[in-house]
Amino acid sequence: MDKTVSDLATAVAGIEDGMTLMIGGFGGSGAPIELVHALIDRFRATGSPEGLIVINNNAGNGRIGIAAMIDAGMVAKMVCSFPRSADPRAFTEKYRVGQIGLELVPQGTLAERIRAGGAGIPAFYTPTSFGTDLAEGKPVAEFDGRMYVQERWLKSDAALIKAELADTMGNLTYRKAARNFSPLMAAAARLTVVQASKIVRPGGIDPEQIVTPGIFVNRIVEVADAQQEETLMRAGVAYG
Repeated sequence: MDKTVSDLATAVAGIEDGMTLMIGGFGGSGAPIELVHALIDRFRATGSPEGLIVINNNAGNGRIGIAAMIDAGMVAKMVCSFPRSADPRAFTEKYRVGQIGLELVPQGTLAERIRAGGAGIPAFYTPTSFGTDLAEGKPVAEFDGRMYVQERWLKSDAALIKAELADTMGNLTYRKAARNFSPLMAAAARLTVVQASKIVRPGGIDPEQIVTPGIFVNRIVEVADAQQEETLMRAGVAYG
């Protein structure tokens, strides 16, 4: 099945108001900037999507990517582990006036909650956060003399991720640390949209090198010269 689409606007079609959206990336590493900006373009043209719940390691930097989504008023809530990054002003400004919500999740717990969503595991126990405000209201249990906190899976309506190489059937590889959360998010999302630096025909990727199987991917768009978040920030770019 050929999962390629011709342009970014087509790739992000179907992401609508109120959806939960996972976005790959650890800071700028692996961030699908072009897909995010295509979603912002649609919002500015149509007013949709808004009220999104966004799951990412961070809460955006500068005035690009996720931060630009927050600036535009598209995001109702962030689920993340590190809301104060290099330049968190977009999120900070909205949060201080009550215009955006926050669910703070320890980084390892965030990764495992996403992995659990993709694996069909509704809950698991971790010692992380026990005895802190983050564990308030959550079930706890003792295992082998140590207290653990129950955490629930994270799933999403859609995921936007960035790959280095894809074939037309959706099999993916990533560039070094740019992999980060993306394979987990692809499995945990109902609709997975990928921007890839290069798309090849089936058989063009060594099967042993495939990280994300095509079964987890719905759409792929080629973005040969993808922008890097840190480069845009240094240039003072404010998207939109």
